[in-house]
Amino acid sequence: MSLMETKGRAHAGVPYLILAIVLYLALIPLFYFGATVSSWLFVLAVAAFLVALVFSIGLYTVQPNQAAVLILFGDYKGTDRTPGLRFANPLYQKRLVSLRVRNFTTQTSKVNDANGNPIMIAAVVVWRVTDTARAVFGVDDYDDYVRIQSESAVRQLARSYPYDAFDDSHVTTLIGDAAEVNDHLRKELQDRVEAAGVEVLEARITDLSYAPEIAEAMLRRQQAAAIVAARAKIVEGAVMMVREAIESLEAGSEADGKVAIPLDRERRAIFATNLMTVIASDQPTTPIVNVGNPV
Repeated sequence: MSLMETKGRAHAGVPYLILAIVLYLALIPLFYFGATVSSWLFVLAVAAFLVALVFSIGLYTVQPNQAAVLILFGDYKGTDRTPGLRFANPLYQKRLVSLRVRNFTTQTSKVNDANGNPIMIAAVVVWRVTDTARAVFGVDDYDDYVRIQSESAVRQLARSYPYDAFDDSHVTTLIGDAAEVNDHLRKELQDRVEAAGVEVLEARITDLSYAPEIAEAMLRRQQAAAIVAARAKIVEGAVMMVREAIESLEAGSEADGKVAIPLDRERRAIFATNLMTVIASDQPTTPIVNVGNPV
């Protein structure tokens, strides 16, 4: 059965501090007159000292964004989140827990992605404690627990997605779908650290690359894919331009006085081949003037 945080019984500490100071100041005349005038005053001085000591032991301070977990002989008695000087049962053990936002970066790890390619990956995790009872009693060391679970979650994430899908745009990838992947990482990590009473505010990949042994080969593959995509775009545009050019030649324009130039099937093919060569070639073309057949 996991504990849930409850409000502990604690009070403002300033009144108890004032009472303790007054009692300590009263001890001097009480001990003096108790030793010289009446033994009852000495007994009263001892009682005042014990009360002042109890008040002093029960005082503790809570800073902003900090909580005190109250424990009595190993039994959880609640949590005090009120900042300032506080007073609680002197027998309570007060364990302070920080509620401030924390962050850290995981170690860069070598993991195989969904396609089996070795990659280097690391992530930054932003978190804070929301349930002090589970943070203290749910796990042995909540700070170390969050770090270890973060490392495990990042490795699991890397195995769930490919680094890159190249031509397949419907596949979620680590490099191309950062928002979706980071959200998956945050949810995965939140499920893992729930037992520690921790809220994961943000988790995102900060370091992502192919492992050194395949980085050069994968870079050449990416460059080749980019060249093929660029060529396909050029050819698509060239085909459209050739078609429009042929249609414009054959249609002419009466308004501009341009005469239509009819082309048979063979001349269309020659014209299209030459124009495609000029447009799609990545090298400067050399014009050839056809002067007809020699006599």
